[in-house]
Amino acid sequence: MPKPTGPTNPVLKGIIEDLNAAGHKHKVPFALKIAEELSKSERIRVEVNLTRIERNAKNGEIVVVPGKVLGDGELKKPVTIAASNFSMSAMEKISKAGGKAITLAELFEQNPKGTGVKILC
Repeated sequence: MPKPTGPTNPVLKGIIEDLNAAGHKHKVPFALKIAEELSKSERIRVEVNLTRIERNAKNGEIVVVPGKVLGDGELKKPVTIAASNFSMSAMEKISKAGGKAITLAELFEQNPKGTGVKILC
């Protein structure tokens, strides 16, 4: 019998459950998409470098990464980035550029409908 895949981190599992509940209750497809991406196996979960965020985001925009943000590249724009995990170098570069690194839970407390948010998968 194969090993089950998907997240084993209890905090991440809780976030996925909350996103699914909010998505179905309030009919927010944004939350359901994030929950679906986070439910994937760790081997195929999204990892996004700052270079990609720099290329795809505008000044002051909110970007969601349903996975880990890595510190490869430069970030020159003040961008708010919500992700399940950040590398230390990514957090330093984000704050140096005038942006903010927040958790997915913080994002959904501030913006439950996901308006004006860009998802990078």
